[in-house]
Amino acid sequence: MSARTIKRGGKGVRRAAAAQGKAQKVRTAKAKTGSLVDTLMGWLPFTEAQLHRIFMGMILGFVGLALWIVATLIGVPAMARDQVALASHNSGFELHNINVRGTNNLNELKVYQIALADRNRAMPFVDVQAMRERLLQLSWVEDARVSRQLPDSLVIDIVERKPVAVVAKADRLMLIDKDGVELEVVSAERAKGKLLLTGPGAGRQVAALNELLDAAPAMRPHVRSAEWVGNRRWNLTFKTDQVLALPEGKEQSAKALMTFAQLDGRNRLLGGKATAFDMRAPDRIYLRVPGRTDAVEQGAAAVATAAPATTSAATEVADAAAKSSPKPAAKPSAKSGEKD
Repeated sequence: MSARTIKRGGKGVRRAAAAQGKAQKVRTAKAKTGSLVDTLMGWLPFTEAQLHRIFMGMILGFVGLALWIVATLIGVPAMARDQVALASHNSGFELHNINVRGTNNLNELKVYQIALADRNRAMPFVDVQAMRERLLQLSWVEDARVSRQLPDSLVIDIVERKPVAVVAKADRLMLIDKDGVELEVVSAERAKGKLLLTGPGAGRQVAALNELLDAAPAMRPHVRSAEWVGNRRWNLTFKTDQVLALPEGKEQSAKALMTFAQLDGRNRLLGGKATAFDMRAPDRIYLRVPGRTDAVEQGAAAVATAAPATTSAATEVADAAAKSSPKPAAKPSAKSGEKD
């Protein structure tokens, strides 16, 4: 009787077919993935070797960044900085001398106080940009340049602001530049000879005032002070104590000042008997003369209402005021124009 060995657990037909199906799917997926990668690689303007170098560079960059972070945490850069500072100190590269140039009005002690904050510091570590920014915060400094002169010196060049006027505040006189920047408080004695600005907000209008005076350069030397009235117009007081009331508006005031300069050139209004000139009304001028104020103003009003006022009409009024000579019984006080 023959013996037959029966093996159990072997793959059946169905299992074998399923395994073959899975293997086929894996091969198909690999083929698709490979073709997709190959397609993407074909689009990139790099060869496989170049891509390999790029990826290696990225890996090395990440490794270097990690090492730098670790070194920073344990204080390696600070120790290296200290060693460089010590070496510079031993070699004589340390800040000891400061040379300040270009100061006339600025107190140099303020510059030295800023610069000496880096005293005994190694020259490579003196922050010249930060020092310049601190210098620019000083009111007199318009610009500054800080440069090293090895082994142990700093050169500081200062460009000062130029004072152009004095603003009268409630309790002090303040010197300002062409942009209205407040420079320092000055005494009345020191303010003499400088253009005096009065009125709320006058300091912020100094650029506009300079532009106005540029419209009639012949008048600028005669102006002693300027009052900013109602935040909209100027009253100019001349060195003869005579007052000129100008109209509102940039163009209107410039035109009125040029007209006044022409009238003064022909009739010598400045230094005459009139104490005030009012040019707020278009194309006409009103004059105030001590003792003849009412008469002159009535005459000017008559000219203005009888016909359109012209330069010749205004000149006739000015001539009449300049030639009037009666002495006043009681001299009224000359004010700087009517109140707005």
